[in-house]
Amino acid sequence: MDSTSNATGAREVPSLLAEVEISHLDSFDVTTPRPPVTPPKPQLNSNDTARAARVRPLDRLTHHRSEAVLPQFDSPFLPQGFRTAQPVSISLPSSPTAFSMQLPAHAAEVHELHRLSKASAAHEAEHPPPQQHTRPPKVMFRSQPIPGGVPTHMAARTNSRGGRAMNRDRRYDSFKTFSGKLERQLTHLAGGGVPANTPEEEEVDDPEDAISSERTASVAPNVGRFFDALEGPELDKLKSSEELVLPSDKRWPFLLRFPVSAFGICLGVSSQAILYKTIATAPPTAFLHVSIKVNLALWCISLALMCIITAVYACKVVFFFEAVRREYYHPVRVNFFFAPWIACLFLAMGVPPSVASELPGWLWYALMAPVVCLELKIYGQWMSGGNRQLSKVANPSNHLSVVGNFVGALLGASMGLKEGPLFFFAVGMAHYMVLFVTLYQRLPTNETLPKELHPVFFLFVAAPSVASMAWAKISGEFGLGAKLAYFIAMFLYASLAVRIDFFRGFKFSLSWWAYTFPMTGAGIASIRYATVVDNTFTKGLCVGLSLLATLTVTGLLATTMVHAFVFRDLFPNDISIAITHKKIRPIMELEKNDNDSRSGSNGKDIEAGATAAVAPES
Repeated sequence: MDSTSNATGAREVPSLLAEVEISHLDSFDVTTPRPPVTPPKPQLNSNDTARAARVRPLDRLTHHRSEAVLPQFDSPFLPQGFRTAQPVSISLPSSPTAFSMQLPAHAAEVHELHRLSKASAAHEAEHPPPQQHTRPPKVMFRSQPIPGGVPTHMAARTNSRGGRAMNRDRRYDSFKTFSGKLERQLTHLAGGGVPANTPEEEEVDDPEDAISSERTASVAPNVGRFFDALEGPELDKLKSSEELVLPSDKRWPFLLRFPVSAFGICLGVSSQAILYKTIATAPPTAFLHVSIKVNLALWCISLALMCIITAVYACKVVFFFEAVRREYYHPVRVNFFFAPWIACLFLAMGVPPSVASELPGWLWYALMAPVVCLELKIYGQWMSGGNRQLSKVANPSNHLSVVGNFVGALLGASMGLKEGPLFFFAVGMAHYMVLFVTLYQRLPTNETLPKELHPVFFLFVAAPSVASMAWAKISGEFGLGAKLAYFIAMFLYASLAVRIDFFRGFKFSLSWWAYTFPMTGAGIASIRYATVVDNTFTKGLCVGLSLLATLTVTGLLATTMVHAFVFRDLFPNDISIAITHKKIRPIMELEKNDNDSRSGSNGKDIEAGATAAVAPES
């Protein structure tokens, strides 16, 4: 060993570590809070010195030391005197050729090195360094979010399904009859593979987030909630302070946008079939020479529309039953559930003679059974009180739930039935008088009556017009009772016609079709009246009202086509069924209420303290 090694060497360590120079390295990853302890220098004999001299240093190192020098490193996370393990960091050359050293050739040399290291360890055990038992200071670490993505196995499964799962919006699941999990199971059974959950499906909603929890709820709002969240004569406009459970910036699925009020189209067209059947066969309009083929064409169109709309809405019942349930709880939409059965009654009344000259009696009972079930439910709610009592939910669309009684009575009397038609006529007349008085009073509790005129007011004309014809069939003549109902209908019709300018400025709605059949009913009733009172005025009246009803239906048909094929907004998002179950208060309002409650409690404490201070001691 050279002179430098003999002068500074304190103890023998393995030759490779002994030749490493690390004192010039910055930030060496070693913590040694105590000063290095120099072990006693072992006594070496001549043989040991000779053996150590055989070890040649590295050619690439310029300074040689007999021990590894560890720099001082005071960590702020460790106390003074805290001893830790001392790892050694060695920088190796880039290739094995950089080493030019000879390892010990004999096993005795290796044994001697182990003996020296054990002697050094024994000395350190006899003279341990002083330790200070101080508690390390508390250190706070703040974690940062790690950007993540879709795992590879999930991405592969998603791509195998064509990305359908990633494009699926879970916000529509609460309106579906089948949940999202069941839908994925059916897809798997159909051979679509095992679908993967999307990131939106895997994340758990915060239970404290009112909006998120509401969007996954499937509880239908009560009647009062519809009044609080919606406005307009049909309760189809959302108030500015409300939110929807469905995205308002996207186009919803077609079935969700298909309302029950679409059956109003069947009411309008099928009533026209009855009108032209009456014109073609009644004596007062025989001079018009209208062919019965017009009735056949309109009846076929009505039947086709009825089948299409019924099939589409049946799909909505199957796949989006929650949306149908919300329509049923809607105070205005619930009346349109009578529309499909009334339309079927119209089809039976307007059947062309070439198709069927007589109808079986069971058909009338089959069509009136659903009407009875709906009336028992709706009329019972009107009478029993609560949130659905008539004084709160009365609106012109309630005439749809009443007019079905008169249409059924008219059809049954035309088929030769006696007791059944009379029963429905009595039920319809009783509830019509109550509804008529309630709507005329405009009670302060009624919130659905519009302040301005609206096409929905034409439903006032429907019930008395059909009632006059029904009583004429039941009694066998267009007598006093039928004339009284007919004159009431004509007066209401005239009161609306003279204010036709007030009906401008309303946005088109598909439910307007339901407001056309009252005009058609008034024209048919005028033809029946002109049969009894035959003069020029009555003939002109029946022709004029029939022509006005036809023009109205034609204009409405053209408007419907324009919105369907030009504007493509015939079925917009049905806001009426997408309101929240409860009103969601803004965060600022919640904080304000919290501050008010705190200030109120502080004020009470101050007031109590002041009272106790000024109270005389007993």
